[in-house]
This record gives sequence, C-alpha cells and structure tokens, in this order.
Amino acid sequence: MDVKTQSLGDAPPAAAGARTGDGWGSFAWFCVKLLLLVLAFRVFVFSPFSIPSESMLPRLMNGDYLLAAKWPYGISRHSLPFDLALPDGRLLAGTPARGDIVIFKHPIDNRDYIKRVIGLPGDRVAVVDGQVILNGQRVPRTPARDVLVPLSPNTACAWGGVAEPADGGAGEVCRYKAFRETLPGGRSYLTLDFGPWQADAFSERVVPPGTLFVMGDNRDSSMDSRFPASAGEGVGFVAQDLLVGRAAVIVWSTDGSADWLNPVSWFTAARWDRIGSTL
Repeated sequence: MDVKTQSLGDAPPAAAGARTGDGWGSFAWFCVKLLLLVLAFRVFVFSPFSIPSESMLPRLMNGDYLLAAKWPYGISRHSLPFDLALPDGRLLAGTPARGDIVIFKHPIDNRDYIKRVIGLPGDRVAVVDGQVILNGQRVPRTPARDVLVPLSPNTACAWGGVAEPADGGAGEVCRYKAFRETLPGGRSYLTLDFGPWQADAFSERVVPPGTLFVMGDNRDSSMDSRFPASAGEGVGFVAQDLLVGRAAVIVWSTDGSADWLNPVSWFTAARWDRIGSTL
C-alpha cells in the first residue's frame, strides 16, 4: 500500500489557502490605509499645481510645477481636491501675509488662479502710473537688473520683452525690464513693468472685510484685482473663503522641449536651477 508522506514543514491545503486569503486581506487593508494617507495629505497638507501662464513672471514661469501648503489659511470646500456641497467658511482659518503667493478659485468660473497678496482687509489700495499706493504711502519700487528668460516651447517672448541671442550663442533669451518692490513688513520681490498700460491707474479703494487685493508680478500681463471679476479675466477682490493654499516650493520645472519618446530629453528639458526653490 502506498502511503503519501507529509513533512512537518508542509502545510495542509486548507491551512495554505487560509494563509493566502489572509495575505490578500492584509494587502487590501494596506492599500486602503495608503489611500487614506494620500487623501489626508492632499486635503490637509499639500496639493500640486502647475503654472499655465506668464502672469507671475519672473518668479514663476510657464512649466513650473509646485506644491501649495494647505494649512496656513485653513481648510474650506475650495481647498479640497474634489467638489463637495459643504458650507461656506474655513476651518482653522488664517489670514495671508502681504507678499504671499496664493492659489485661489476664480469667483466666477471656479478655475485655479495664482497671484501675490498686496492688500489685506481694511487696506486702502491704489495704483498710480504703475506704482502701488498702500494706505496712502507709495510702495517702494526701484529699478533692478533686467531679467533674462530663456526662450523655449513653454516660454515665448511676451509683450514688453526683447528677444536676443543668449550668451555663448546657445539659443535665445527674452530681456525684460524689472523693478524690485518692497511691501510694508519687508517682503521684497521682482516685478515686470513695460510702460503705460490700462491697469497702471487704479483709483483708491478699501479692501472689504474677508477679502484680499491680489496682483500678478508681471504687472502688464496679469488679470487680477485691478479688474472686475469676470470669467477667464479679472478677479476683483478675492474672498478668503476661495483660498486653496499658499505656494510653497517648485518641485519640477520644464521648458516644454521634452519628447516623450526620447527619455534623454526628459532630463535636458528640465530647468534644474528652479527645482527646489521655495516661494
């Protein structure tokens, strides 16, 4: 009579099946926990955003990818990664500081916009000949060195810039006239201004409670609080409930020349000097 032997190290078929089932259950639970962790990170900590235009030149360029910090201004339905019918208002609300670069929902079309905070609730804001007047005082603005932006598929030479050969003859750059602006409190940054434009004059207004006055750093190429809120255009005074987060760090930047079929170009197209820059 043949006898089928079984060593002590061999598990009975039923036990092996049980262990397999437990393994899949553990893996599924791990995936659920990972998903919840990613969702919590996305809702409460950071969110990714890309820069689609040149309204924030020279600090932000088309092709920059950044993370926005959620916690500085609190959480609202507008800061969630999906649309929920939640009440208006913010949980753990915080007020931005002058000079913060903020991401917010457009009050009309609900698209993501990014601008710099210039005026806080109660501030009196005006613009005279392109210079910001804050609470009756001119915001200091001094000429700075010209900004040179390499031309690429992601960065054309916008209105007001002058295209010229780059040093060494490798490609072209766009030369922009720049100014350094310094807000009360010492926050300083570069702005671009190309000369007389329709938005160089803005009569004094008081920033209403619960709202912000925001502007793009590229002053002659930015639809911001100087313009009434209109779909795809001006934003008017931005309600703080519309805030999504504060721009924190550039995590990737590309000039747009990458060819997805050529992996080497993924690296040559990267603007390495911009990656990791805090905002």
